[in-house]
Amino acid sequence: MTHFSAQQSLFRAYDVRGARQLFTSEFIQALGKSFAQLYQIQSCGIEDKRLKNTHIENHQPAPNRHSTPPARRNNTVVIGYDVRCNSDTIAHTLANILSSHALTVINLGLITTPMMAFWAEQYGGHGIMVTASHSEKNTLGVKWLVANASPSSQDIQNLYQKLLAIYDAKANYFQNSLSINTHSNNSSENNHGLKSSSQPLTISANRINHLPTTRVVGAYIEAIAEVFSCIHQHSNTRNSDTQITHGIQPLSKLNITIVIDCMHGATSNIAQALFQRFCRQVIMLNDTPDGNFPLGNPDPTEPNRLAELQQTVMIHEADMGLAFDGDGDRLMIVDNRGKVVAPDHLLYLLAQVAITERPLSADVDAPQVLFDVKCSHHLTKLLTSLGATPVMTRTGSSLLRQQLQARGAHAIFAGELSGHFIFNDGYFIVFDDAMYSGLRLLHWLTHSVSIGTIHQSIMNKQTELGSNTPNYSKPVTTTVDVWGEPKPVTAPYQLTDITQNLPMLVSTADHYLPLSSKVDSHCTIIEHLVAFCHYLQRLAHNDSSSTRLVAEVAPNTVAVNTVNTSSSCDYDHTLQYTTAQAQQLLPAGTRLSCIDGLRLDFDKGFGVLRKSNTSHSLTVRFAGDSVADLKDIQAHFVALCRPFYDTLAEQIAAIYPE
Repeated sequence: MTHFSAQQSLFRAYDVRGARQLFTSEFIQALGKSFAQLYQIQSCGIEDKRLKNTHIENHQPAPNRHSTPPARRNNTVVIGYDVRCNSDTIAHTLANILSSHALTVINLGLITTPMMAFWAEQYGGHGIMVTASHSEKNTLGVKWLVANASPSSQDIQNLYQKLLAIYDAKANYFQNSLSINTHSNNSSENNHGLKSSSQPLTISANRINHLPTTRVVGAYIEAIAEVFSCIHQHSNTRNSDTQITHGIQPLSKLNITIVIDCMHGATSNIAQALFQRFCRQVIMLNDTPDGNFPLGNPDPTEPNRLAELQQTVMIHEADMGLAFDGDGDRLMIVDNRGKVVAPDHLLYLLAQVAITERPLSADVDAPQVLFDVKCSHHLTKLLTSLGATPVMTRTGSSLLRQQLQARGAHAIFAGELSGHFIFNDGYFIVFDDAMYSGLRLLHWLTHSVSIGTIHQSIMNKQTELGSNTPNYSKPVTTTVDVWGEPKPVTAPYQLTDITQNLPMLVSTADHYLPLSSKVDSHCTIIEHLVAFCHYLQRLAHNDSSSTRLVAEVAPNTVAVNTVNTSSSCDYDHTLQYTTAQAQQLLPAGTRLSCIDGLRLDFDKGFGVLRKSNTSHSLTVRFAGDSVADLKDIQAHFVALCRPFYDTLAEQIAAIYPE
């Protein structure tokens, strides 16, 4: 077996992550050397257009995020780590290895992943974060940036190959050294002056710089304060005839009470100082860093994980509750009535923030808003009502960042169902920062001129929308308090002032359906189903009464009648369907998307089946306007899978709504 073959499973679509026991000392050493080679290549005169004109030797952040300095070498890497047991040890090991390879290391200590990205941007864009994000406590991981960009899945696999090559070179060198030393009376040097492989690394300690926590956190908070100053300036310019009249001056504290659940993660030492800078009252939950995560996985999207936050919001009659995952890049919200805000609705609200607060210089006719394939079927109409162009993408926060960077100023915001949200409006780093996103929402609700203004763009688009879209023909003037009593809508506005009119949705959670260990026999399940759906769509529009299930498939799919029947893919390639049967399986108007697995949109809901990027399994989710709609869509997927994968059909049939 190849050395580090067990570690191959760690190299996933977005990062390096997996079981603690796989992060052996030898593997971490090899990983560090792979990173050193990666950053050494990048530092060889490659221009980074986002590189700031900073005085790196003084460790000062860049004064102007939007300047474009002349090209320069960048041999600096920032490193941070989360609260997990051994994350700090791995980070220090990686820092020592990078330092020994003539790279300057800025050690940031215990921080969030978005804060690592913030500081990486100050020093040219190279950064490493030792974190396993929201995963359970016995999981370790590493994320990284190269010139402000997250690695692609191919980049991650290339790093694994680089790691293998480094080990092979080390093994060959050791064997050669052993042979030479045998013929030179065990001398510590061979005839070429090379040291024995048993020699320890030479650490250049002066290349590792430890930034004080106060500076790491303080610069981050001040950068966000600068964002709100800019937003106020742009808002006053845009709305010169309707200035903010709530008696709240720019940068004064928001007159609200919020509850924050850090889930014992990396935000624990940071969130209170940050939010107290901008909010009158902040109530903290689970804000002691603890890598054992005594209350469960640091994942705010898990069922019932926000129960304590919901209860605390109601007891204190708070305006909002915010929850962050283990490394601070996922956000979930609880409204003022203690109800968890659906991620689809939160995405819509944050997109509204980005659109209404964007700088005048960034104005475009229809700014693009990106969302992943697991989001609600209502989201497209809701985004269109804001005057935005909805763009559906593959699932994955790093993929969203890449899409935003590729689309430039036209794409103003991106989000996904898992709670990753990214602003691209020019104010701050283009990264999924949960604390920053939460503050943007709080600030927008507090400083909005009126609910009527909030809904103005929706009112202008009303005639273009279908019957399933909420009616915003009149501004909202009343709402209810936490106990259900009516009250007038006044500033500062609360989430329920808006979300009470958003469409209801019944959905399942993301369900993971494990695949067997026979990867090759299952890798085309999605392709088979996509091809089958294309066939049914064509058949439904034919006039003939029946036709064979032939290889009339879309590009890049596998013909469904040519599967090796000796494999575990169980279906009958002689099946025949009538036009009526095809129309029953895929009713008229059904929309098929194949950008990431198989997604089918129906009139009153949708379903998606895709290959997981983080585990050896399929993921499935269904949503509908009602339980009956959801079950109907679920039944369509069961019927589509039944001819080929009976086990999969049974697994899908057993799923229940949340």
